[in-house]
Amino acid sequence: MPLVAHSKLPSFSRLRESGLEVLDIDRAAEQDVRELHIGFLNMMPDAALEATERQFMRLLGSSNRIAQFYIHPFTIEGVDREGAAGEHVKNYYEDFDELKADGLDALIITGANVTEADITKERFWQPMTEIMDWARGNVTSTLCSCLASHGAFMHYHGILRTHLARKRWGVYSHRIVSSSHPLLSNINTRFDTPHSRFNDVRREQMEDAGLQVLITSKEAGVLLAVSPDGLRFAYFQGHPEYDIVSLMKEYKREISRYLRRERDDYPPFPDNYFCNEARSLLEVYEHDLVAADSSGKSIPEFPEEAILALLDNTWTDTGKALFNNWLGLVYQLTNRDRKLPHMPGVDPDHPLGKGTGSAW
Repeated sequence: MPLVAHSKLPSFSRLRESGLEVLDIDRAAEQDVRELHIGFLNMMPDAALEATERQFMRLLGSSNRIAQFYIHPFTIEGVDREGAAGEHVKNYYEDFDELKADGLDALIITGANVTEADITKERFWQPMTEIMDWARGNVTSTLCSCLASHGAFMHYHGILRTHLARKRWGVYSHRIVSSSHPLLSNINTRFDTPHSRFNDVRREQMEDAGLQVLITSKEAGVLLAVSPDGLRFAYFQGHPEYDIVSLMKEYKREISRYLRRERDDYPPFPDNYFCNEARSLLEVYEHDLVAADSSGKSIPEFPEEAILALLDNTWTDTGKALFNNWLGLVYQLTNRDRKLPHMPGVDPDHPLGKGTGSAW
């Protein structure tokens, strides 16, 4: 399913340069191919704004069903933007009221940085949950990532997340709970996925609320769960969309926070991410950095190129498969000309099975 560059969003050019197929709008118009319109509520902080766009768009554009993808990024009140990120949103993001009027087939809601222990007190809480409520009745499926999942758990089920004693940060092994759900079609029974979060919702909490848990990890907890109907909401606690360098960039940001005295300790390594050789290089770098910082000398340059050569990506193929399955179900359920076949884990008599579609 190729992405369609229907706007001047810079991520389209960046993805095309990286080798992903991206159709120009004129070429797309010449093809007799069905369109899927997907809203993208990006609440990530400024430093990760554009990278997050590309990460999700790459997974969407790597799916293999015959359709054209129109991605519609937008934002909400309560997510403040400054500088280049503010200009990016102003110049390239769309108006949600217009998207509502035209209709969407699916929606993705990203994570966000929080400042309150109680997420219901965040400034973006009410706008975010209002969009969730609209999507619940107007799009086939909403995929929530990280903080958005925790917000939906709280909003719809009263589930309180637990603050972890230590940041859950790294790459973890996962297993599928049951292969019967169509989201797990052709998925490896064991695979890796990154996580990066300070809070957790346990499997028992989800199941007590009637949610279907699909993928778990002994170390990291639940990766993927779905709403009781099987697909109206898909909840990720981890990050299958991450690039190979995402955790390294987070690690560098934590080092910068240490240098600015925003954290007292030098950041630990993300779990299961850096190999022994990379760890050795970074231990030398830590020694040199701490010595330079304490003596007032220039901070040494982070050995990025050397570390990049030692990183392994063990999760993207599975992320593509999961998104392909999600989009395949959206494709079926929004096709008004086809009767929904019974699929394990999805109730054909539920309103979800009737589909909603869009007015494009």
